[in-house]
Amino acid sequence: MSTNINGSPETANNVDVRLPQRPSKHRYTLYHLSTFILTFVSYAMLHAARKVFSNVKSTIAEEWSAVANETLNPIKPDEIWNQTRLFHSPENATIFLGVLDAVFMFSYSFGLFVSGIIGDRFDLRIVLCLGMVITAVVIFLFGVVSEWLHIYSVAWYVCFWILNGLAQSTGWPCVVAIMGNWFGKEGRGLIFGVWSACASVGNIFGAALAAAFLSYGYEYPFLVCAALLICCATICFFAIIPSPEDVGAKEVETSVEETPTTTVNDQETSEETELVVKTQESTTNKPITFFRAWLLPGVAMYSLCYACLKLVNYSFFFWLPFYLHAKFSWQESDADLLSTLYDVGGIIGGIDLAGLRSIVVVPALLIAIPILFIFSNLANNKAINGVVMTMTGVFIGGPANMISAAITADLGRQEVLAASDQALSTVTGIVDGTGSFGAAIGQVLIPVIEKRWHDWRFVFYFFVLMTFITCCCILPLFVRECKIVINKIKSRYSANRQRAYDTL
Repeated sequence: MSTNINGSPETANNVDVRLPQRPSKHRYTLYHLSTFILTFVSYAMLHAARKVFSNVKSTIAEEWSAVANETLNPIKPDEIWNQTRLFHSPENATIFLGVLDAVFMFSYSFGLFVSGIIGDRFDLRIVLCLGMVITAVVIFLFGVVSEWLHIYSVAWYVCFWILNGLAQSTGWPCVVAIMGNWFGKEGRGLIFGVWSACASVGNIFGAALAAAFLSYGYEYPFLVCAALLICCATICFFAIIPSPEDVGAKEVETSVEETPTTTVNDQETSEETELVVKTQESTTNKPITFFRAWLLPGVAMYSLCYACLKLVNYSFFFWLPFYLHAKFSWQESDADLLSTLYDVGGIIGGIDLAGLRSIVVVPALLIAIPILFIFSNLANNKAINGVVMTMTGVFIGGPANMISAAITADLGRQEVLAASDQALSTVTGIVDGTGSFGAAIGQVLIPVIEKRWHDWRFVFYFFVLMTFITCCCILPLFVRECKIVINKIKSRYSANRQRAYDTL
């Protein structure tokens, strides 16, 4: 091993001789910042598209229902007047809206399993942007064209909402995989905790969008949202960078050893230590199979846990504005804006500074159970409802955001995976797909429960049951992680005692 006169390293036998370098002071670059912002905004816009629909439900239910002919000189019977209406009453329309939510979530769930596999095999940027464009086209046809051309058809709405679920399913696996490529496990609890607020920010933006344009007609929030989605997809297509490898910042597995150096002309001047970095042979990234991803430690358990938790979280997402409008007779725009406090709570609760994952999730869910009981019996007071909604968001939406982002990224980057295995997108699809399947079942049950007992409190009791089941599902992981933390504390304590003993 030798170095040339100019001091540049030579490579022989797959061994690189590098001069010692100081570690970079700034770990994150502009690429990290742009990736954070672009993935954040792109998924926020996809969530805004969903929130627009949930926040105009009351108006849509009235538009689809039969009304009395109250024109100045009515010349047509009510049957002819209402022949283009879908339903005889707003109650029936509400049940169909719940069916649409379920149709969306079932197709979204199925799409997540497929999109996760596709994301590990094709360009994440193209898959993400294509999904955003298709989503924009679908919501334009669903919410705008149908109203402008007076196309009131059950088949029309169901078909396009199935396509909407499939198109939107490309979003989450792709953005989580891109973020996982750029950000390592160190600091992931904080970074992904802040980043996972993209869903809640999208909900807030979608609610504000609906409140701002609903007075012009329920189709205009859909129109504005579709236009913004197209713009966002265009920017992401040209600006987003899926992996550090795409800009020559590939991280390689290295083995480090110390060796004495020799100077030029084989004349030894001093014995100093330098790093000899042995680069492993480059291998083509191999996507993990779908069934092998299910067998990774923690994937099945967290998926089942998330199925129950996402049912509760998405029930608030889809039905909270409608519930506030129906129970307290608040104006729809006021209910839309006040419901955003739940998302604000989700942003706060999703930040895991300690990086303890299930050790944080389980206590939060246990605290959420009495809060749900309180929420179900609140009086008609906006201030009190706002406070309780925020607390519910912290202890329900926060853990949901944590599981869907930081924990999923941990599962897809486990040490048991080989360096060449791509699993992050597939694992994300599995966890979120299973969660969406649970949420889809919830959207069918909620209107049925409310219609059966004519009391929203029974819906909240159902939420309490699902939250308790979530705790039971994640309890084995909670016990295991508690043991790991306790062992680390004991080891650190023993090491400190030994160090103190050696100094005496």
